Amino acid sequence: MSSPRSVHQIRSTLRQFLDNEAAGGVVLMVAAVIAVITANSPFADRYFSLLDLYIGPISLQHWINDALMSLFFLLVGLEIKREMLDGQLSSWSRRILPGAAAAGGMLFPALVYLYFNWNDPAALGGWAIPTATDIAFALGVLSLFGNSLPVSLKIFLATLAIVDDLGAVMVIALFYTAELNYLPLAAAGIVIGNLIIFNRMGLTALWPYLSLGGLLLVLVFASGVHPTMAGIMLALTIPLKLAPGTSEAARDTSPLHKLEHYLQKPVAFLVLPLFGFANAGLSFAGISLSVFSDPLTMGVAIGLFFGKLIGVLGTVGALVKLRLANLPTRANWGQMTGVALLCGIGFTMSLFIGLLAFNDPSIQSRVKVGILLGSVASGVIGSIFLAVFRRETVPLDAATSYQQKS
Repeated sequence: MSSPRSVHQIRSTLRQFLDNEAAGGVVLMVAAVIAVITANSPFADRYFSLLDLYIGPISLQHWINDALMSLFFLLVGLEIKREMLDGQLSSWSRRILPGAAAAGGMLFPALVYLYFNWNDPAALGGWAIPTATDIAFALGVLSLFGNSLPVSLKIFLATLAIVDDLGAVMVIALFYTAELNYLPLAAAGIVIGNLIIFNRMGLTALWPYLSLGGLLLVLVFASGVHPTMAGIMLALTIPLKLAPGTSEAARDTSPLHKLEHYLQKPVAFLVLPLFGFANAGLSFAGISLSVFSDPLTMGVAIGLFFGKLIGVLGTVGALVKLRLANLPTRANWGQMTGVALLCGIGFTMSLFIGLLAFNDPSIQSRVKVGILLGSVASGVIGSIFLAVFRRETVPLDAATSYQQKS
């Protein structure tokens, strides 16, 4: 029988794990591995049948991908707004390095994908799949190195991933929206108008925003716009009070900070693992070796690995060469290469865009193969670079962070 002390130690260890922001990435990795194992086990038929089970008007998989993932996008929207108004993106000097690197990290993967699939009109719609970075996975891998890497690298990667998420949201809204139904779309506009009025009135209670947010989700779904966009639109109306001289403690009580705090653990430990489990399940039955040379698979995998590396590292190199920005504090080029490689871990958002781009299960399987190949290669090779260069930090007086220029 366990002693009270051992039970307390277990609870303390569990609490420390849950309080570690990188823990969500670990749980997501485990969920993805379990999904792949389940999809290739005797339970495979039950796994796929469960996901296809209709609960009301939509399947369980769509409940996860459309409804639950709206909470993820709500959290992303809150993070973007907070960083833009009061964080690492609050000034142009802070935005330039991670912002430009994120843009390069979206452009080059898309170009790589288009290069491989230019002659296949059916495949061209997946150009955005390798443009995304999975912040939970990437930060989870980076956290494995503890204090042996500069904190500035974590800030750079997190900021880049947030800008990347903003880009992905814009891509989904502009290029992956179905045929529009204008009546519910107009009604959604009215709801958004009321949310803005709440904000302008200085209303700080969360329940009016969340109540209208639920209605907004239904209306956006009915309009043909992907329902996760409702999460982003709701987030942008949640107040973030920033009065002159406001203390840090007071800022943390703003509606935006409160909602962000409430959502962090449910999203990290429930929403994203469920999404990973529901969508990473790739059955290898019927998949031949030829899939690895398929242009679509190669476009996704090489786009994530080489496209992200060239886009992120090349952009940072160009800005530093032109003296428009400096490397993050104490970081060196080997570490920056490792971080650029970690940006090729596209998992969550790449899967999400892949599901929007293609309805054919056989094409989705090739997409998943490409995402897994590119993400695993990026994570492994990136980790090797970080392990090799982690002790070779640049002295503090020899490097100036892009943050210090703000």
